[in-house]
Amino acid sequence: MREADLGFKHQFVPAQSPSLPTLLLLHGTGGDENDLLPLGQALAPGAALLSPRGKVLENGMPRFFRRLAMGVFDEQDLRFRTRELHEFVRAASDRYGFDLGNVVAVGYSNGANIAGSMLLLYPEALRAALLLSPMLPLKPEQMPNLKSVAVFVAAGRADPIVAPENTRQLVLLLEQAGADVTEHWHQGGHELTHPVVEEAHQWLSSLLRT
Repeated sequence: MREADLGFKHQFVPAQSPSLPTLLLLHGTGGDENDLLPLGQALAPGAALLSPRGKVLENGMPRFFRRLAMGVFDEQDLRFRTRELHEFVRAASDRYGFDLGNVVAVGYSNGANIAGSMLLLYPEALRAALLLSPMLPLKPEQMPNLKSVAVFVAAGRADPIVAPENTRQLVLLLEQAGADVTEHWHQGGHELTHPVVEEAHQWLSSLLRT
């Protein structure tokens, strides 16, 4: 583990080839910087992996931003933490030498929500994003320009935490901003399953070939 001299405790795994992207791995509530490393390796073998640990604690469980209740976010904190994460990625690029123009966010649950916030507040920060079990994190004051950004959204029709309508609101907002959004709906809940990972892998592999 790298210590928090860049602002976050984190893991960094260098890419096996300079042409491969850097995956920004963003865990769910209660996770840490190690949780999504196997997922990153499965999605894009050989890619660089940058995996920070969320700095907000909820009953001792790391998160990336505060919430006031289930599904109710502290928007002021979310905006602050999104800017903080954006600055961390830039600092990590300076430290590790990866291309800021080739960063792909991979977020699950709480991590997907701050990745969505990055898309909406810092549209230039990400080449693409995979949002796994996300919801609409906020509505930006100005519509971002996401015409060059591809987004994969996976969600469960029986998710007990995120209503499908809420995920659809996020998809519609991203599409209005110009993003190329691919939706993958499954019959399960909030869990991350092997079929979802395989679908995400196929999508990302296709994107990286273009």
